[in-house]
Amino acid sequence: MQDASDGISRRGYLSGAGAVGATALAGCSGLTGGGSDAITVAYMPIYPDMQYFVMQEEGYFDEMSVEVEGKQFSDGPSIVQAYASGDIDVAMFGIVPAMIVIDKGISAKVVAGNIEEPMGILAHEEFGAMWDPDDAAGSFEQWEQETGEPFNFGTFPEGSVPDILLRYWLIDEHDLQPGTAAEVVGAGGANAVFQGLANEEFDGTSIMEPVPTKMQENDLPYEFIATAADFMPGQPAAVTLMTDEVRNSDAAAEFVRQHQRATEFVRDNRDTAAEHASTVIGEQSLPVPMAQQAMESPLSNFITDPHRIESGTEIFAEYANRLGKTDARLSMEQVFDYSIYDELA
Repeated sequence: MQDASDGISRRGYLSGAGAVGATALAGCSGLTGGGSDAITVAYMPIYPDMQYFVMQEEGYFDEMSVEVEGKQFSDGPSIVQAYASGDIDVAMFGIVPAMIVIDKGISAKVVAGNIEEPMGILAHEEFGAMWDPDDAAGSFEQWEQETGEPFNFGTFPEGSVPDILLRYWLIDEHDLQPGTAAEVVGAGGANAVFQGLANEEFDGTSIMEPVPTKMQENDLPYEFIATAADFMPGQPAAVTLMTDEVRNSDAAAEFVRQHQRATEFVRDNRDTAAEHASTVIGEQSLPVPMAQQAMESPLSNFITDPHRIESGTEIFAEYANRLGKTDARLSMEQVFDYSIYDELA
């Protein structure tokens, strides 16, 4: 897998100390006319970035008129910083950090979704036996009475996609406040959450694939008590964010076309797509059999159409603002540019 760090150095920092205003573009000269300059694509080694893995491994990037340089990041905040420094043109990462980029005044919009309804809420099987979705408060009270401790969810840090999904489920679906009926702990990334569950430090989680499959493969005593599809149709997670400079160039339509092609490839060639995910993420972290099994999960809903996640994004925009991750509650006009996908469709 080619690392694009050498190609990124050509981009200068934004003028002015700490400037992240509307002029914060990624400096890809000559793109408007389909020029030969490169675009840098940030991605994360996460299952919801499946389209990137397919585009890379199937050679779709090679068919574009511009060079595509991929750069892997470990987390969303690092990509936000790279955007602020003018180092990134396109990013495939979570909807919340994408909104943070936009809220900072960086000229970029979401042009495609990568996945919808990818989150599951899992709980210890002993709690599963107590769980009554019509009396969530009573279920959590019973758990505390029987164990002597409140139920403890371990998930990604506050304001992340898994965290906001969990908070919405507690607050809006069950009229419960985090920290009262159940604790919500920001444990870190997927590996930290998995390890915490394996060590029984947590009683449950809000998480995406392939973690639930990994839990099943390791015979951990947890089960689904809800999925995003049950209570938030169109729940967003990873999206494709594109700077205005690229959006206004020929490369925009080319990229979204290849993204849609990758989505169709995933639907028709799920085992091969899973192999590509294992190759790019690393087979030690995601063995091929596990990646293929995760494809059978109800959480593996890969898309390109950004319209599908609009309703869920409205909820996430509200929560991102409520949690102080954005200074303003972003409108869908601020977040999305549907025109590129719509013209292709």
